[in-house]
Amino acid sequence: MSSMPAKLLVTILYIFLVSLPVHMSPHDVNTDTKNLRRSSSSGHRSKGTGGGGSAKGCNHSNNNLLDTNTTPCKKSTTIQAVPASPPLVFADQRLQVVYPVIQKFKSSITSDPLGVTNTWVGSDICSYRGFYCDTPPDNSSATALASVDFNGFQLAASTLDGFIDSLPDIALFHANSNSFGGTISPQIAKLPYLYELDVSNNQLSGPFPSAVLGMTGLTFLDLRFNFFSGAVPPQIFIQNLQVLFINNNIFTQGLPDNLATTQILLLTLANNKFMGPIPKSLPKALASLSEVLLLNNQLTGCLPYEIGFLQESTVFDAGNNQLTGPLPLSLSCLQKVEVLNLGGNLLYGMVPEVVCAGLVNLVNFSLSNNYFTHVGPFCRMLIQRGVLDVSNNCIPDLPFQRSVFECAEFFATPRMCPFIWFYSLIPCKLPFQNPIP
Repeated sequence: MSSMPAKLLVTILYIFLVSLPVHMSPHDVNTDTKNLRRSSSSGHRSKGTGGGGSAKGCNHSNNNLLDTNTTPCKKSTTIQAVPASPPLVFADQRLQVVYPVIQKFKSSITSDPLGVTNTWVGSDICSYRGFYCDTPPDNSSATALASVDFNGFQLAASTLDGFIDSLPDIALFHANSNSFGGTISPQIAKLPYLYELDVSNNQLSGPFPSAVLGMTGLTFLDLRFNFFSGAVPPQIFIQNLQVLFINNNIFTQGLPDNLATTQILLLTLANNKFMGPIPKSLPKALASLSEVLLLNNQLTGCLPYEIGFLQESTVFDAGNNQLTGPLPLSLSCLQKVEVLNLGGNLLYGMVPEVVCAGLVNLVNFSLSNNYFTHVGPFCRMLIQRGVLDVSNNCIPDLPFQRSVFECAEFFATPRMCPFIWFYSLIPCKLPFQNPIP
């Protein structure tokens, strides 16, 4: 009973306090409301983080800078999903097959000064610079990558392996004047339609790409200005090629005898290390060629009499070798020749007058850097006209000749040619000869 008055007293006091009037300004009402919301928000955050009720709330307003019980809120970060790229749509399944091949090759290119590969984007492969589409031979309704022409693009890559040989419908591949390295993949033998392959003027190396042997459809092969070395398979000369350019490499071997049966129309062997004599069968084999280029090799022996059978040649160049002996008179049968270069050899004797008189289309006739000892009046006329160059020989009455000592040293070693009697034969009718009655 003693506690009842105390409880009654507390109740009366509470009622009294509640009944008192409260005067608040609008500003105070707004502030209290904001604080109430802040406290409520802070309470929710405390529960979310497992705090003990003492966590500070965040302040979205910059007005209350003196409120030490709040901290600025961090802006929420919204992560937006990036829409997936639509799948590439190709004009033909054959183009879809080569797309990853091209992209892989693109990633291997280390230099592209002309920005060619910037066009290799998207599914329209036929619009890529250097790529050309056509109808494949086995399906007239299909569209395939038919040819690649990188000539002069100045691209650089360590290898072409995995690229050429992975283009199943390719018919022409031209990549002249780039900086492609490595070797030619043997897998190119599996390309059924390839008939022109030009990889000239690059940095390719290794042995002759023997994979081309047996490619019956291949008609044009250009390996010039690379670093291929070793022997050239003799089979290549009797293959069904129309053009074979292998000059300016490091091939080392004798000229094969089967050149006599070649059907090649354009053949260049210059600037290698071919050695040994010029086969007697070679001129007949190359009789249909307009240009015969044997310069800058290591050919030895004497010029064969059969050289006179090159009657379609406009250019015959065997300069800078080690050929020796006199000039055969059969050279006068090269009626169409305009450029005749035998300079830089070990040739000697007199320059035949019949050669100087018979070659009426001569524009450039070089016998410089040999050991000739005499020229006649017809040849001197060519010298005066600037057609014939006999500088650095052993002709006593002409300027710019070798020293007497140098000439004597050369002639101290006898040099003989076999079948020397053939050198006086002329297997053709010369234009200035009178008709036989």
